[in-house]
Amino acid sequence: MAEENIEAKLKHLLKQEKIQLWTPPYTNDNNEPGQQQMQDLAECYAPMVGFSVSEVGSVLEAIRAQTVKRGQGNKTFKETCVATLELLLPRDGKKVKKNYLETKLDFPVQEIMNRIGEKYGFEYIKLILNGKTLSADQRLDEQGVRNNSKIMVLRVNEEDRKRQITEEEQNKNQKESIQRTQKGFQILSERDGSEDPETTPFLEIADQKGNPLQIPHEEKKALILAMGFHEKGRSLLKRKQHDNALCHLLQADQQFGLCGSALLTKVDNYAVLQLDIVWCYQALEALSCLDDGKMRLQKAEDCFLHCYGEQQQRLLMIKGSRGREEVLFLRLYLLQSLLSYIEGNDSQATLQLQKVESLYSRLCPDTDKMTQLMTLGFSEREARLGLRACQGDIQEAAMHITNRRQEREALKDREEAKRSKRLECVAVLTELGYSRTDASRALHQAEGDVNKAYAILVDAETPLVTNNNSEPAVSEELVQQLLYLGFERQVSETALRLTDGDLQLATQLLLDNQSILSPNLLSASPPSSSSEEPSSSSDDPSTSFNRPRTSSKSKEDRELVNEVLEDISRHEEDYLDLTLEEESELIASLKSYLSRGSTRTI
Repeated sequence: MAEENIEAKLKHLLKQEKIQLWTPPYTNDNNEPGQQQMQDLAECYAPMVGFSVSEVGSVLEAIRAQTVKRGQGNKTFKETCVATLELLLPRDGKKVKKNYLETKLDFPVQEIMNRIGEKYGFEYIKLILNGKTLSADQRLDEQGVRNNSKIMVLRVNEEDRKRQITEEEQNKNQKESIQRTQKGFQILSERDGSEDPETTPFLEIADQKGNPLQIPHEEKKALILAMGFHEKGRSLLKRKQHDNALCHLLQADQQFGLCGSALLTKVDNYAVLQLDIVWCYQALEALSCLDDGKMRLQKAEDCFLHCYGEQQQRLLMIKGSRGREEVLFLRLYLLQSLLSYIEGNDSQATLQLQKVESLYSRLCPDTDKMTQLMTLGFSEREARLGLRACQGDIQEAAMHITNRRQEREALKDREEAKRSKRLECVAVLTELGYSRTDASRALHQAEGDVNKAYAILVDAETPLVTNNNSEPAVSEELVQQLLYLGFERQVSETALRLTDGDLQLATQLLLDNQSILSPNLLSASPPSSSSEEPSSSSDDPSTSFNRPRTSSKSKEDRELVNEVLEDISRHEEDYLDLTLEEESELIASLKSYLSRGSTRTI
C-alpha cells in the first residue's frame, strides 16, 4: 500500500505543477530518463511526501516509464489494434510487480492465461479485472478488457486445485452456482405463501421486528433475488472464497437495481451489500477498483443516513440501541481510511482511522465478559451481540439476550398459530368440494378470511361438480382421449380424478404405473398442495389458480430451493456478528503505514 500512497501523492504534485515526465528534459529522444532532472525532482518532492529521496526517485521513474509505455501502447493500438495490458503479478515479498503484455482483444482469455503462465512460470492462475474473474472460455473484449486495462494475476494454490481440477471447470462451476442460485430464488420469489410452509417453503420480506412488509409483486421478486444472491455471497465470504463471493455480490447489486429507489433508502441491506463488495476488493487487492470502491462506500453511507437517521435516532427508536449496527460503521470508516491512504490523502486516512479505533475499543468483545455470558447458557453470537447492544454491561446484556429470545419465541408462536388457523380454514373449504390448491390460494388472497375466500371461489367458478357418490366427476371427453390412447375406462377415470382433471398429469401417472394403479392409489384423494407449486407463468395470481407442475419438475425445484436455503442464515442479525479479527489486521497495517509516513515528515 505504501507504494500506491507515494505514487498518488507524486501524481498530484506533478499535475499541480504541470510537469510531463514523458517529455524532455525528463525523457530524451531514446525514451531514457534525464538522470539529473529526475534526481532534482526526487530531492524536491521527498520532503513534501515524507519519504526518502531514493524511494521517491524510484516511484517517479516508475511513473515516467509507465507514461512512456502508455504513449507507445496507444500509438501501437491505433496502428495495429494490438492492445497493451498492465499485469499486476502475484506478490513477491512486499511489492506487487507490474508488467505488460501486448495482445489483440479478440483473443480468448485462456490463450492469454497460457502465455502468462509460460512467461512467468505460473502453473495455475486467475485473471481479475475490476474485481471480476475473467472467464477462460470468452474473449478479452467480450468481458470489458480494453487497451491499457489493469489486470490482476492471482496464483491458485494447491488446495484450490484439489477442489477444482481445471480453470475451465472452476469457471463452469462458478457460472452454474450463479445460475442455480438465481433459479432457486426465482422459484421462492414466485411463491406467495398460499401453500403449507412446512412442505412448500417461501420467503417473506419483513421489517426489523419480523412484521411482513407489503411490497408490489414484481419489486418483491427482485428484492428476494437480490437478498438471495447477497446471502450466497456472504456465505462464500465467510469461507474466504472472495472471487466467487464477488460474482454473487455483483449479481445481488444488479437485482437491487431493479427495486425502487424509495425501497432502497428504507432498508440497510443495500448499504451492507456495498460494504461487502468493497471488502472483497481489498481482500483481492483489487486496487484498480478504487473509483468503483469510493462510489460504493458513498452509496453505503447515504443509505445508512436515510435508514438510521443523522444521529441514528431512527435506529434507536426501532431497536432500542445502536451498538450492534456500529460494526457496520466501523467497517465503513476502515474502508474509507484505506482508500484515502491509497489516494495519498494521509490526513483524511488518519482522521477516519481514529474513528475506527474509537469504535473498535468499544466493540471488540471482552473475553472475560463473553465467557461469563456463555457460562449462563448463551451462545457466543448472543454474547457478542448482547455486549455490543448494552455497551459491555454484563447484566444488561443478559437481560437483553433473554428479551430477544422471548421476542423470537413469540414470533414463532404467532406464526404457528397463524398456520394452524390457515389449515383449519383450508379443511373447511375442501369439505365444500374445493381442491386444497384452490382453497389455499383463495384463502391467501382473502388474507385468512374464510368467508371471503369462499366468495372468491364462487366468483371464480372453481367448485368441483360432484356425482351422487360424492366423488369428483370427470369429463367424458378427457376419458375418451385416454381410451383412444389404449387405457381402460376405470383406470382412466381414476387417474383423472387423482389429477383434478389434468390430462397430461393423468397420462403421465398411467405411464409411470404401466396402466395398473395400486389399491392405495385407487382409494386415494386428489393430490394435496404439499406437492404443488405456484406457476411462474401467471401474470395475476389473484385472478387465476394454476395446476401443479409435473413431479419430476417439482423434485428438481425442491432440490434447488433446499440448496439456496442452506446459505440463508437462521439468525436475523448474522450480518452484524463480525468477530473483527480481519478488521483488526487491516487496522494494524494502516497504522503502520501512516506512522511511517508521519515520522518521516517530521
